[in-house]
Amino acid sequence: MKSRAALILAMALNACTPTNVSEVSRAMPIANSSLPPVKVFSNSYHAGPVRANNDLALDFIELSFKLESGRELPVFTRFEGPVTVTVVGQQPPSLQHDLTRLLNRLRTEARINISQVNAPRANITINAVPRKEIRKLLPQAACFVAPNVSTLDEYRKARKTKKANWSLLRKRERLAIFLPNDVSPQEVRDCLHEEVAQSLGPLNDLYRLPDSVFNDDNVHTVLTGFDMLMLRAYYSPQLHNGMSRGQVAATLPHILRQINPRGEAASANFPTRTPIQWKKAIEGALGPASSRSERLEGASEALRIAKAMGWQDQRRAFAHYAMGRVLQRDNPKEAQRHYSAAKQYYAATPGTKLHQAYVATQLSAFAVSQGQGAQALQLIAPHVETARANENAALLSTLLLLRAEALDLENRPSEAKAVRMDSLGWARYGFGSDWAVRAKLREISSLNPLKG
Repeated sequence: MKSRAALILAMALNACTPTNVSEVSRAMPIANSSLPPVKVFSNSYHAGPVRANNDLALDFIELSFKLESGRELPVFTRFEGPVTVTVVGQQPPSLQHDLTRLLNRLRTEARINISQVNAPRANITINAVPRKEIRKLLPQAACFVAPNVSTLDEYRKARKTKKANWSLLRKRERLAIFLPNDVSPQEVRDCLHEEVAQSLGPLNDLYRLPDSVFNDDNVHTVLTGFDMLMLRAYYSPQLHNGMSRGQVAATLPHILRQINPRGEAASANFPTRTPIQWKKAIEGALGPASSRSERLEGASEALRIAKAMGWQDQRRAFAHYAMGRVLQRDNPKEAQRHYSAAKQYYAATPGTKLHQAYVATQLSAFAVSQGQGAQALQLIAPHVETARANENAALLSTLLLLRAEALDLENRPSEAKAVRMDSLGWARYGFGSDWAVRAKLREISSLNPLKG
């Protein structure tokens, strides 16, 4: 099975003290709320990657011929012919809107012949189920996809057999996605994007990718231009089921030359692979089951490896971010030093604007807590539109709430009130239930020294 981690490695949005973000995404009453209406994203534009086709070919091969566990996949697999999708179970109110938008993007950007059908089964069956049902099967997963099944009962029977073994798959005909129906709209949508993408295409994640959902840092939550390019290549008529790694590698230059001509002129960077030891260190640093000493040990090891590897990219930045998260409660000033280092490395890495927005929440939260409203406003300003463009409502609402507190510090209460009101509709999409939205309001409001 291929699963999306339950926000374990996501850059947490909490502004001051560490809390478990997955606990802020429970029951989602869209109606019967005293808060402003839920805001949803409608129009979107996701630019494609500007990098060498040589690098993109390497990314494609590593994404397509390995599982996250490191196990090699012997042959290339995908759907052949039109792909159908259906939804079964108790659908959350936001799901159809987001599924319609996703399928439209897959048709127009990735050129995949995919459509929704009103039937109990299809090539891809999306099962909307309670989160507890997913956790019974995979305790650390927010959602997952499995081959050769359509329902939860089928998966329970097949999960430990050859039938559900990705490495034994030779063609894709029937897959099931299991996503939670009792979490925030954003978490439902995030699962939808990642699991549909992996139903159709790559099954691996690579930490070195700055601009992709195929990355365990969970920073990108909707399919990016890079992801759509990978999926478009996946469904090129020049590829087919059963091709070997060598056959696909030999064909990719021709495909990429056709679909990404600007990549022919770009210089290749040939980024280094990410050692499994670094992945384990990051999991130790940010995993919810780790003690503080284990988290500190993991963050220290991730930084040590990043320095030894000579990384200057988002992986070095992420290691600093992880250290900041570990130190944030007990040593906030030292945490800020690591957040500033993360900001520096992200700024030097193309494709990391969204990462920088996450770092800005931490830096601006600290500025608010120190009564430095003007500095907080300066830190927040470049990132609000980035969050909006990347359709991240939780991040967007957090930035707006921080902006409101900074405006209060600057004695601009009417502006603060308007910004805070604007944030609430996005917070309802990002965090879900009324109590979760109000908890986020209280959390960020408590940073303001004027409010005690």
